[in-house]
Amino acid sequence: MPLIPIEDNFNDVVAKAQRGYGISDADLAARAEIDPADLAAVKAGQPLLPVLRRLARHLKLSPDALVVLAKKEAYPRAPIFPRGFAMFNTPDDDITVNNYLVWDPKTREAAVIDTGTDTTDLRDVLASQQLRVVAILITHTHSDHIAALPELIAATGAQVWSHEREPIALPGARTFADNAYFHLGNIAIKTLPTPGHSPGQTTFYVQGLSWPLALCGDSLFSASVGGSPTQLAAQIKNTRARIFSLPKDTVIGPGHGPLTTLAHERRYNPFFAPDRLPPLPGKVGASPAETPASQAEADANAAPARPVALPKPARAGKAGRTNGKATPPAKPSKSAKPGRDGARAFKSRRNRSA
Repeated sequence: MPLIPIEDNFNDVVAKAQRGYGISDADLAARAEIDPADLAAVKAGQPLLPVLRRLARHLKLSPDALVVLAKKEAYPRAPIFPRGFAMFNTPDDDITVNNYLVWDPKTREAAVIDTGTDTTDLRDVLASQQLRVVAILITHTHSDHIAALPELIAATGAQVWSHEREPIALPGARTFADNAYFHLGNIAIKTLPTPGHSPGQTTFYVQGLSWPLALCGDSLFSASVGGSPTQLAAQIKNTRARIFSLPKDTVIGPGHGPLTTLAHERRYNPFFAPDRLPPLPGKVGASPAETPASQAEADANAAPARPVALPKPARAGKAGRTNGKATPPAKPSKSAKPGRDGARAFKSRRNRSA
């Protein structure tokens, strides 16, 4: 698959933060002590770096991370899953939307997380891998994330699950509560509530694959978050509490944009990064971005990591909650290697609420 562009450019991040915190253009320009014309230029896509730094301080954003985004200097690199995980990226007007497939390689039981707008490629993988979908899990019910739900139900006959605050009006659709569990053989999936972008927005935390995996819908993107005109503060709080407390090697599967890692977002996401970043690789006096020293510095500025304990499944293929004993997370496979560092993929696009 070619590199997926970063979902939000710097002006999208500025617009989402400004809208989410309810700050008018006139008020923001006055607070940041900038010319209103410069604010208009930034929102139109001109990377005026001194202006961005002033704006960041009044929008609860990291000035350094916002500048890195504007200069297109950091594209996420996620590790490769040798088995049990696939990502799909489908078009939706002028953007794309992601959905995911997780399965147990032994039992061949699978779960689909969101559907995107087209399930053709996903159904091809189901057939080639001889997988049986036992659950379709929905992060939230915005139309782009469930557009292909009827065709997937027809193709698989799988049961559909969404959060109890966002029920789906389809025959047989069921709801789950916060901190429910699903099991696919030895794969455990815990539901983490991360509302804000929508009332029932849920992150599915997956253990048992080569790497811990958080499929978070529009709670978190690489270098941004899903927009919310009224609940942005709650979204940031919930995302920081439930996602940024996961193990630091967790892979992030967002609803839009490329796969990323928790370590990368701690350092480069303007909504969560520290105000001052270590030097970028290739700069004078810089150390490699992914060295232990640099990672330790990033971790020191982030919320403490605490692994989520998942119970042992009552029996293979059982979906729902259980009170069994905790299952230790799987060790990363020796065959899993970091993805290739391809050319950076960024794009500018019109502001959207996603």
